[in-house]
Amino acid sequence: MEKEALIPRVGVITDIRQDTPDVKTFRVVSTDGNKMFEHIPGQCAMLSVPGVGEAMISITSSPTLKEYMEFSVKKCGHLTSWLHSAEPGQQITVRGPYGNGFPVESDLLGKDLLFIAGGIGLAPLHSVINYVRAKPENYGKVQVIYGARSKADLVDYHEILDEWLKDPSTEVNLTIDNEQPDWDGHVGFIPNYVKELNPDTRKTVLMCGPPIMIKFTLAALKELGFKENQVYTTMELRMKCGIGKCGRCNIGPKYVCKDGPVFRFDQLDELPDEY
Repeated sequence: MEKEALIPRVGVITDIRQDTPDVKTFRVVSTDGNKMFEHIPGQCAMLSVPGVGEAMISITSSPTLKEYMEFSVKKCGHLTSWLHSAEPGQQITVRGPYGNGFPVESDLLGKDLLFIAGGIGLAPLHSVINYVRAKPENYGKVQVIYGARSKADLVDYHEILDEWLKDPSTEVNLTIDNEQPDWDGHVGFIPNYVKELNPDTRKTVLMCGPPIMIKFTLAALKELGFKENQVYTTMELRMKCGIGKCGRCNIGPKYVCKDGPVFRFDQLDELPDEY
């Protein structure tokens, strides 16, 4: 890890987008108007406000964006509630990037990719999806299976409609948990939808969402014939300090902040049952 990743830098929120009733996306630049730092898809950064608190948040913008960084933040605690009340122009501190990210320049090259996300779980995958879409010559077919409790809870819904669904190289399958009057798409839980779609078992899977969704979706994938070494996930929710000092993310011999947050499921099988 470079020393610069340990030093908080002052950033400025230049734009705030309301994605869902409890998720906002914040566009951040440095005080000189440039991008804060470079990152790998799947890495995280520590956002903090002195006197308020700090939290590890996924970097949701693709590294291919050179002007700014974005962070999608779910309102669920003291700092996140404070951020949801902020206005453009507000200064915050940012340090990072942390973690090993997804292997976009190694293991994923040339592969057909299947992204599976539930709710705010799309945020960590958003960076990877847009990175892959920006470099179609380096990857095979892209399929996205994304679900949420309701239409209103689909993060980045307008981007999905305006960009992903119009991209001929990207297949997008959306679902919500329960029927509602303004939704004419698929209704049902993600694990069952995955089995219904029956994706090609030669694809490499990148998955993120609530633990219960991941558990049953992994079982569904195995039932279809996928192997654990084909499936990646991210565990940034266990991260606290980001530098391997607090011990909160320690699982057996691994530190999520230094050895992860991205892991293949066969790697997770080697960890103690506490996971």
